[in-house]
Amino acid sequence: MRTDIFARLDREPEPPKIEPPRMSRHRIALFGGTLAFYLAIVVAVLVSSWLVTLDWKVMLFRPYQQWPQIHAFLDYYIVLGQRGPTATMVACWLGWRSWRQHTLRPLLTLGAALLLLNATVGAVKIGLGRLGPHYATQIGSAELFAGGDIFPSGHTANAVVTWGILAYLATTPRARRYLSAVSAIVSLGVGLTTVYLGTHWLSDVLLGWAAGLLILLALPWVEPLITRAEAWIFAQREILRGRARPVPSLPVAVGGPRTALPAQLDGGDAVTESPVLEPVAAGTVTGPRPRTHPAPPSHLVRSERTPVTPAGSRRPPHTDRTPRGGTAPARPVSGG
Repeated sequence: MRTDIFARLDREPEPPKIEPPRMSRHRIALFGGTLAFYLAIVVAVLVSSWLVTLDWKVMLFRPYQQWPQIHAFLDYYIVLGQRGPTATMVACWLGWRSWRQHTLRPLLTLGAALLLLNATVGAVKIGLGRLGPHYATQIGSAELFAGGDIFPSGHTANAVVTWGILAYLATTPRARRYLSAVSAIVSLGVGLTTVYLGTHWLSDVLLGWAAGLLILLALPWVEPLITRAEAWIFAQREILRGRARPVPSLPVAVGGPRTALPAQLDGGDAVTESPVLEPVAAGTVTGPRPRTHPAPPSHLVRSERTPVTPAGSRRPPHTDRTPRGGTAPARPVSGG
């Protein structure tokens, strides 16, 4: 009897599965509002509005000098927003869930979300080219189109998407609420940490929150593509399994009536074909085969046997006896 952890997990009931979120009116309204906020931040930075002035005030305040006692802790906390470590941790957890639920949807959803994140955020970063606070050249300037890549904040957007995907894939409404609160707190802390360390402007963090939320809200539009990708992967797996394990075949004589050759139809002599050997898959029942044994030796009765005459007498020879019809040897005469 197995007592390991995998045997116990196999006997546990599967958690209830809920349908993937759909693009309802409420979600569409949230997506539209977030998109409007995203565009407003971009326009505010492009025109060097009051938001850029606020960026400079926070930067010159230098929070890392005001509260140096938390600097060491925040150096480690910022790792929760780095794409490599967070994606690895979340992928391990979602991989476990995929194995337990026999589906690839969690991993494929994570991959699709990260792909959208890199494409959208990366394109805006490169297109606007904003410099960070530590590399600013002119006070009060937006520092756009200067070869930078910090607008929007990648750490903030990655924290929103990576930890928010856990809430998106939650199997119960209660777990979804708790995970949504946890992901919001983590992403909020990561964004403020980048401002504290001076690696991002405040407007970078605001745009990063909006960018990550847009990706989470748009994931239901990607669900049909994820479903088709999962079905294709499973189909390819079955094809590879079939190629890796070929079925051996054995030649078996196929019985049945013998058919005449075309020559018979013209009135020729009857000619029969020999049995055809066809491959039959291992394990296929083809009917009982006749057992072939060597013919037993024939036994003749005593009257049918050929008499055998011995070539000579079976008695041992005696030197003092005279054979019949022969001459006795001369005996010596005794006396005087």
